[in-house]
Amino acid sequence: MKIVFLDRKTIGEDLDLSGFDRFGEVVMYDFSAPEEVAGRIGDADIIVLNKTGINEQSVGEAPNLKLVCVTATGTNNLDKDFLARRGIEWRNVAGYSTETVAQHTFALLFYLFEHLGYYDSYVKSGKYAGDRLFTHFEQNFHELAGKKWGIIGLGAIGHRVAAIASAFGCDVSYYSTSGRNHDSEVKEVSFDELLKTSDIVSIHAPLNDDTLGLIDIKALSKMKKDAILLNLGRGPIVNEEDLCEALDKGIIASAGLDVLAVEPMRKDSPFLKLAHPERVFITPHIAWASIEARRRLMKIIEDQIEEWMGGK
Repeated sequence: MKIVFLDRKTIGEDLDLSGFDRFGEVVMYDFSAPEEVAGRIGDADIIVLNKTGINEQSVGEAPNLKLVCVTATGTNNLDKDFLARRGIEWRNVAGYSTETVAQHTFALLFYLFEHLGYYDSYVKSGKYAGDRLFTHFEQNFHELAGKKWGIIGLGAIGHRVAAIASAFGCDVSYYSTSGRNHDSEVKEVSFDELLKTSDIVSIHAPLNDDTLGLIDIKALSKMKKDAILLNLGRGPIVNEEDLCEALDKGIIASAGLDVLAVEPMRKDSPFLKLAHPERVFITPHIAWASIEARRRLMKIIEDQIEEWMGGK
């Protein structure tokens, strides 16, 4: 068997991938442009990729190709109809990052909730060294206990966030974007009620027809003025121009984002033009990427290949 990794750098260079050597020849490319794919997988039996687009144009003939493994949960980069016509199987990975995404949700929250950026800058600027008081609390913050936390998308990650938020003493509710998912452990509410009553709204939903542009200026205007919005689902769920307007006008207090509509961030991103940049905290799509989660991810891929080969 020949296995080709098309965008190895997207999973990090700090992982030991020697376990794949037992399957046969392994070839790794840091990144692959669409026009480079066909030439690189011409004699491959299995390809492993994260974001590289796989379709008739990029794959070409590839007569030996039998399995496509995606090192992620989302598979919108796969042309599944094309793969089915060619009899090529595909695999993706779910559940590997539940703990780390939930953890990062709270990292974003506390940075904003306790104004940690302000206090860090205050100390490092030297102002604390010259202050007469032992404490400085110019930016007020509150206890998380007793706050209302609304979750959009109650999958595995949403469930984990709900459990942690409950442990902090939050009153947790959720909105099902499809209207088909119901849960007996967490209170289900309408979209309007979640927006109007929540102090914190966190998004953990997939991107689909139900969620594309879900959070626009109309939705943001229904939220509390001191509310915090967190997006750890997919970037296009939030209308970025509308969010920037809401932040600058004080329609909501702040937002924490780990995902953007275009990644990497586009050079003309509205977030780079904010009048109040302190009201947003953005991380570069790292919520999934703890070392434990990435190791878990690649072990699942390895096991999938082993299982697939065992069935041949």
